[in-house]
Amino acid sequence: MDAQSIEQRRGVWDAIKPYFEKESLASFALGLSSGFPYAMIGATLTTRLAQDGIDKKTVTAFTLAFLVYNLKVFWAWIIDGVRLPVLGNMGQRVSWMMVCGLFVIAAVLNLAFVDPAADISATVIAAVLVGVAGASFDIVIDAYRIETLKPYQLGTGSGMSQYGWRIGSAGAGALALVISARHGWSAGYAACAFFALPAMLTAMLLGEPERRKVVVEKRGVVEVWNSIAGPFAEFFRRNGAVLVLTFILVHKIGDTLANLTFRLLFDDLKFSNDEIALYDVGLGFWAYLIGVFIGGVAFAKMGLKRSVLISLILMGASNLSFAALAAAGHSNWGMAGAIGFENIASGYGGVVVIAYFSALCDLRYTAAQYALISAAASVVGRLLTGTTAGALIEAMGYVNFYLLTTVAALPGIVLFWWMCRTGLVDQAMGTAAEDTAELEADQPS
Repeated sequence: MDAQSIEQRRGVWDAIKPYFEKESLASFALGLSSGFPYAMIGATLTTRLAQDGIDKKTVTAFTLAFLVYNLKVFWAWIIDGVRLPVLGNMGQRVSWMMVCGLFVIAAVLNLAFVDPAADISATVIAAVLVGVAGASFDIVIDAYRIETLKPYQLGTGSGMSQYGWRIGSAGAGALALVISARHGWSAGYAACAFFALPAMLTAMLLGEPERRKVVVEKRGVVEVWNSIAGPFAEFFRRNGAVLVLTFILVHKIGDTLANLTFRLLFDDLKFSNDEIALYDVGLGFWAYLIGVFIGGVAFAKMGLKRSVLISLILMGASNLSFAALAAAGHSNWGMAGAIGFENIASGYGGVVVIAYFSALCDLRYTAAQYALISAAASVVGRLLTGTTAGALIEAMGYVNFYLLTTVAALPGIVLFWWMCRTGLVDQAMGTAAEDTAELEADQPS
């Protein structure tokens, strides 16, 4: 074997090696558990409600359960600073991981045994409880992931987290569909509850994150107030913080509006559960993994700013494929193409955008700041979906609706481009990305 071949093999191994580091593998396991509660109140619940004969406006209104995720910023400070009795000896992050994981299991089991056709109010309450539990789980999962990953691992770790998230959400969704077709929805949901275990086991095995920074002991009234206000005060002291937050708020409006209505489209186009499982869950799963891989490579080769800008363009353009599917009608090829494009774009965007959001965090306030960022990222889209999507679809039809979601993606693209040109992206970074600037500097201009 000549020197060139050896060097090429080293190059391939160097590209793959970061994915097998313990921090990256931990991110994968955390993603598995993070993804499944979303599926339980997302596409899976949409299908369950539609098959139970619930009208479109009521079905899309259920997306308001996701708004609980957007409110998690108001209790994230508790997970950052409140020490649990007895369990607190395991460590701040580990103890909260155990508590939130058990909460998620209990909430999903509760949703499993409600009957939407008999009591829609009980179903609403159960869905909201899953949202509260999932949001709380996400707070500690995100903090644990960011504090476990070293700065150079943000891209790889975000990719592995997205791999896990997709496998967890798709796996839970597919499992629920398959079991429900044979044993009913209660059995399908109950079987998915134990997807919470990977994150809990990861925290127990690895222990407290090495990069976790403790600010103060939250004991008195002043200290408690500082623990609540401190994360936000630090963020908004940064140059360009308001514009960064504006970008976070608007960048995903079109994508969220479109994604939360796909199952309604499939139901109206008369796709069967098996077809949905094959294309939306099966093909979508593999397309998403391909997108995640491309995103990891793009982040490493192009740097943060260019890779994020490309992801915004792709995620906006992917909605056009569903406008085409709606125009074509029931078409397996059309469904495959639309789902393939959308999931590749989402996988790519998931890696680079999450890496950017992680880099915005100050390690003293990881849980609270990432809760603020991730909550702001989808609140507008979810609010619009829950309040207007069903009515818009009925008024203008699916084709025009998905064209509208494409247009809604443009403000985020333009704003991020402007932030790159003016240097605000770099100026607003947090300590979690202390060497990300060096990564950017190494990229060709």
